[in-house]
Amino acid sequence: MTAGSTAEMYLPHFVVKQKLTLMVNRYEVSESDEAGNPTRLMALAEQKRMAFKEQVTFFSDGSRTRPVFGFKARKKLDLNAGYDITDESGAQIGFFRKDFGASLLRSTFHIEGPGYTGTGQERSQVVGLLRRFTDLDFIPIHFDFVDSAGSPLFSVERKMSLGDRYRVTVPDQRVDFRVAAAVAVGLDALMSR
Repeated sequence: MTAGSTAEMYLPHFVVKQKLTLMVNRYEVSESDEAGNPTRLMALAEQKRMAFKEQVTFFSDGSRTRPVFGFKARKKLDLNAGYDITDESGAQIGFFRKDFGASLLRSTFHIEGPGYTGTGQERSQVVGLLRRFTDLDFIPIHFDFVDSAGSPLFSVERKMSLGDRYRVTVPDQRVDFRVAAAVAVGLDALMSR
């Protein structure tokens, strides 16, 4: 893919909604209109609660018969190893990892995809600290991912609410929807939300 080209599966905006059940965390990923209203289901993922978060598979629908993408830890029990994002056939389409050293005051993630590398941080250090030292699950979460030149790749935002619903905006057409969706779910899982 050359610089400036459009990703294979580009979506300018979508939403990720987490549904908590007794045994699993369920994520619904839907294309959305500009206002953030879901318009078309793109993928579903389930993750067993209390299980180590080393792999998440996204399926085309609730029957869970057709995996369409996913992410998996490079090493078990090594939180710094990072996660490979793969397409339906298992080919790598991206990578992300949490930077635990830089995340002490403000959560920081590194990301790679075809034609770009970048870093994402919580927008507000104050909100990041509040989130760490309180049990207030409704605190807003805003992450901004930028490439190595400082240009926006995508953002992940959760408004102040009791349910986890993330709005993902992707101004950079190089960023594949599957990569941004995997990172959005990974943010939620790695922050133990």
